[in-house]
Amino acid sequence: MPLTDTQIRKTKPREKTFRLHDGGGMYLEITPTGSRYWRLKYRAAGKEKRLALGVYPAITLAEARKKREGAKTMLANGMDPAEVRRGGKLAATLAATNSFEAVTREWFDRKHRREVVESHAARNLRRLEMYLLPPLGKRPIGEIMPGELLAALQKVENLGTVETARRLRTLAGQIFRYAIPSGRASRDIAADLRDALQTPKVRHYPAITDPAEVGPLLRALDGYQGQGMVVSAALRLAPMVFLRPGELRQARWAHLRLEAAEWDYQPSKNGLPMVIPLPRQAIELLVELRELTGEGVYLFPSARANNRIPERARPLSDMTLNAALDRLGYRDRMRAHGFRAMARTILAEQLNFPIEIIEMQLAHAVKDANGRAYNRTTFLSQRREMLQLWADYLDQLREGTVPSPITPGHRLQG
Repeated sequence: MPLTDTQIRKTKPREKTFRLHDGGGMYLEITPTGSRYWRLKYRAAGKEKRLALGVYPAITLAEARKKREGAKTMLANGMDPAEVRRGGKLAATLAATNSFEAVTREWFDRKHRREVVESHAARNLRRLEMYLLPPLGKRPIGEIMPGELLAALQKVENLGTVETARRLRTLAGQIFRYAIPSGRASRDIAADLRDALQTPKVRHYPAITDPAEVGPLLRALDGYQGQGMVVSAALRLAPMVFLRPGELRQARWAHLRLEAAEWDYQPSKNGLPMVIPLPRQAIELLVELRELTGEGVYLFPSARANNRIPERARPLSDMTLNAALDRLGYRDRMRAHGFRAMARTILAEQLNFPIEIIEMQLAHAVKDANGRAYNRTTFLSQRREMLQLWADYLDQLREGTVPSPITPGHRLQG
């Protein structure tokens, strides 16, 4: 006899699992704990099989019967209900791992965050989460059309953030190329949009490049009294090594080898590891700084964080160095990033060092004649000579002397 809801509700569990049959191969399996499972027994390809139809009372008797009839329809059409279900689950799993958001997060965890500095990776993830994942995240990455990506990027442009839109196109291209080897995407559609976005206005950071003005700047940096010794040390080191401000702020003691006068670090732009040779003046400054922050994570820690506990340590904020320059009266004349332009200009024009050596020290993507990127120690001896000569040159400017341009191969006197 077919089951009724009243019969099911009144039936109590027993010491062993038993079944209440409804007909057509469907039954309700009741366990000693009181759990009740709908099952369907059927035959396919000459084998007896069972299909789970759900749990009572979440799946009612009427709903279970509908599932039974649906399974019988599949059998009548030569399909195995269990295989159909398995294929549906596989499709759902594939859809979940093939979505633009899933591929983006996989690319970020497995690749991007390992290749760039932490702050740069986090900033890029925030951009993707704000602008591309909301409109495209649930779409299978292989089905996204160039027009869809363009529409998302143009919305960013319309906010007045043209540079952000172009950065997002670059990131999207990296994500699509990551998906190609696994078959989840067939090509990089971001490449189609290379000429479809607005060109941002080139922004030049204010920088002092006249040697006659560098001396007063250095003396002002030496006399800076605000925000303590940590900020003062960062300001004095910045002209000597001319790293990007974020790379300087996030410098870690674990990456310094003072005895070898070298600094291992990961540039935030090209992602290729670099070795920086340190001049004598930088070593002296860092030895002093080590007494203050050497037992912690960062050379230049935030005063609001615990530098001795890695998970709580934080570097100086990205506004600190520029704020210090503002206090010194250099708001419109010098930015923290400007030390790079200052060094590049004077090293080339006054000290006559080859551009490729300067560019290597700036951690730009320098390649050899065959188009191969140079490795982390390329031009190390030349760069060591250059940075020592540069530090000596800065000392002379600091002392009020403006040395004459020198010819290649000659050293500063004094």
